[in-house]
Amino acid sequence: MSKQNRLRRVRLVRRGLLYSLALAVAILVLGGVGFWLLDPHVHSLSDGLWLAFETAATVGYGDIVPTTPASRLFSVAVVLLGLAVLSLTTASLSAIFVDEEVEVEERQIERDLMREIGALRDEVALLRRELAALSEQVGARRAS
Repeated sequence: MSKQNRLRRVRLVRRGLLYSLALAVAILVLGGVGFWLLDPHVHSLSDGLWLAFETAATVGYGDIVPTTPASRLFSVAVVLLGLAVLSLTTASLSAIFVDEEVEVEERQIERDLMREIGALRDEVALLRRELAALSEQVGARRAS
């Protein structure tokens, strides 16, 4: 893989991580605002943000819990979105580390292949020389 393609792939992976982090923050903020508006036991935006984080991360400390049917239904959506986005973020982060390892392995494979190709070229050249020598011997036998 060319260096330009490698750099492009790294940028896309890192951009994906940034997008998934931004999406996670957006879901947490919107979740916090939603809990703050829907649940009368959530007294401040910071409590709503905390509940959204607890819910999205499926921690559930129990210090703040959704109490109304609407906020409970909303928490289901936050759990599903939170799991999806946090999983996406984790996958993007993992891809950065795996990509670096794969790149090292690809370079080693490329070096090994180039070494093998060089050995094959040398062997083909040797076989051509041997074939030319045999051809000369056969030609000399036929001439005599």
